[in-house]
Amino acid sequence: MQIVIGVVIGLFWGSLVAWLNYGINKKAIAKNSSSALMLANTARGLIDLAALGLVFLFRKHLPGAYEATLCGTAASLGLLTVYFAFRLSKPLRSENQKQNAESGETKQQEEVGP
Repeated sequence: MQIVIGVVIGLFWGSLVAWLNYGINKKAIAKNSSSALMLANTARGLIDLAALGLVFLFRKHLPGAYEATLCGTAASLGLLTVYFAFRLSKPLRSENQKQNAESGETKQQEEVGP
C-alpha cells in the first residue's frame, strides 16, 4: 500500500510540474524568439531537477514509499512533457497544412492557366 500511495503522490507532483513547464514553453513560443526558447528550455530543465530534488529532500516526510514517489514523479514528468509538446505543436501543424493546401491550390491554378 505504501508503494501505491507513493506512486500516486509522485504522479500528481510530476503532473503539476509538467503543467508548469507547459505554461513556460507556451509563453516562450508566443514570443517567437530563439533566445526565449533557449531560456525556457533551461528553466524547464532546472524546474524538473528541482522537482525531483524536492522529492529527495522531503523523503522522510512523504507518506508513501520514497522510491515509488521518485519513480512516479519522473514518469509523469516524462510522459506529460511529451504530451504537452504534441499539444503545443498541434495548432502549428494544422496551420502548416492549411498553408500547404492553399499554396498547392494556387500552384494548380497557375499550371492550368487561361
